[in-house]
Amino acid sequence: MLSLPLVRRRPSPSTVIAVAQLLGTSLWFSANSAAQDLARAWHIGNSDIGWLTSAVQTGFITGTLFMALAGLADRFRASRIFAISTIAGAFFNACFAWFSHGLADAMLYRFLVGLSLAGIYPLGMKLIVSWEPRRTGMALAQLVAMLTLGTALPHLLRQLGAGLPWQTVILASSVLALGGGGLIYALGEGPHLPGARGRSHDRAGANGGKAAVLSAFKARPFRAAAWGYFGHMWELYAFWTVVPVLISHTTLAGIVPGWGVSGMSFVVIAAGALGCMAGGMLTRRLDSAPVALGALFISGTCGAVFALSWSTLSPLAMAILMLVWGASVVADSPQFSALSARSCPADLVGSALAIQNAIGFAITVVSISLCTDLLARIGLDAVWLLVPGPMVGLAGYTLTIRGGQRAMQT
Repeated sequence: MLSLPLVRRRPSPSTVIAVAQLLGTSLWFSANSAAQDLARAWHIGNSDIGWLTSAVQTGFITGTLFMALAGLADRFRASRIFAISTIAGAFFNACFAWFSHGLADAMLYRFLVGLSLAGIYPLGMKLIVSWEPRRTGMALAQLVAMLTLGTALPHLLRQLGAGLPWQTVILASSVLALGGGGLIYALGEGPHLPGARGRSHDRAGANGGKAAVLSAFKARPFRAAAWGYFGHMWELYAFWTVVPVLISHTTLAGIVPGWGVSGMSFVVIAAGALGCMAGGMLTRRLDSAPVALGALFISGTCGAVFALSWSTLSPLAMAILMLVWGASVVADSPQFSALSARSCPADLVGSALAIQNAIGFAITVVSISLCTDLLARIGLDAVWLLVPGPMVGLAGYTLTIRGGQRAMQT
């Protein structure tokens, strides 16, 4: 009997990038997974944990603004920037675990982690576009799904290593990030975007980079996608930050035997990966716009339902609500990014996405700070603060697109 040789298929570039994104972005919420340990060790509250998250966001904003305005995302190889950023992020994350003794120095290290993440998330999106320009919606959905799992992963590590020191869980994220950087360094760039322009790039073009990047907002489709993205960002990271608090103050913490706050936090946040993949599959039949707007509407509705009835819902109803919210709250993100990517010149994709990220994450600093502070003051009714984000995003996108249609008719 003849035996056929086994054929080993290499993973697709988009799969490699998505896995690397999963590993690299595990740095993002590594501190939140240790929130209870930090609260006991440093005598801090939930609002202080929110400040740690805001420090990461501020670092990310600083990094993306610098990369966008300096044109780094389009002047140098994305794979090199990604790999170097994972090394830096892993180092500063380890410093947070080893050398932090209180909130002040912890915020410094978390800021530096955020600075490093600016070379991971936006550059991962650019790499996806460079490899998969014709299926950006699905490819970016896969990428953001991995980012979502990376966000949830520290909570799972905390659950699995419940008896370990919190520093061990933090260091595990650093090791994972280094693995992600190695994958991207080996993969390199795709063939579908202009090559890196390097330091020898024309001076006039470099000086005009800032104006060129900002000019992307003159395009109505890009501006509409940005409106939706900004409304989505008001809700997303504040929700991810407070998920452990929402679970610990409802009936969810004990709904699954053996799974405490960390375990349920992982499940709720990780549901977003399924939401992203479902949205990506829908783009095979629909455009990215209705998928993004539908997810934004569902997440806003979930926020309103939670704010209205968190004290009366049964454990099962609460579990379903939180899973749907967790799935929908991030499902719109890759579709808004896909809409933005195809609405600007190919040689500005990296910088345009970086500047959009910078503005979006600046919004998250405000919503995280306000939401965690209100939670400490008035309890779970503070969730009402998240609802305006989806409403503004839906209204901004719709009005901008309709304005363009009226202009064409006249």
